[in-house]
Amino acid sequence: MPNHDRPAPAGDTSATPPDYWSFVQAAQRRISQEFPDADLDANRLFLSLNRSSSTAVYDFESTIHRPAGGTWSSFRLLLALWVSGPLSPNEAARLTGMSRAAVSNLTGTLVGKGLLRREASPDDGRSVTLRLTEDGLAKIRVAFRAQNERESQWAEALTDDEQHTLVTLLEKLMEQRERIGARARR
Repeated sequence: MPNHDRPAPAGDTSATPPDYWSFVQAAQRRISQEFPDADLDANRLFLSLNRSSSTAVYDFESTIHRPAGGTWSSFRLLLALWVSGPLSPNEAARLTGMSRAAVSNLTGTLVGKGLLRREASPDDGRSVTLRLTEDGLAKIRVAFRAQNERESQWAEALTDDEQHTLVTLLEKLMEQRERIGARARR
């Protein structure tokens, strides 16, 4: 990683804000001073993972989904229904990583746009099943193609072996969540 200048002191608004990687370096210095026993490698891993993920998601939303009249959340819900078929709102929330309330709010918007239908659940008359409409199916196909093209552009930074290694490592981290009792959205 390139050596970056030290970020401006807190409260100094005259300087331009540091880039993210300079912030990580500054965070590492500060943490090591206040918490000498801190696991700096773990901290850097999750600062970097979080920043990388949020940067990619922002890029996808701002270059693909918003210009097409959608959002990252709507893409995730439409994709879950496209991949899995009709789902209950609870199943949709679990598969998308969204809260049940977020799925409910988003469903209303997507029903209003004609992309989803709410149907009475065949198993429980008090519940609903979410299903893509023909317009919803067409929308997710177009959105997926654009999304996948952008994903490929991002992934070009890594060799095929590096991509495989990264996926394997992320899957290993996700397996750890059960061992440590990490909470997941329900």
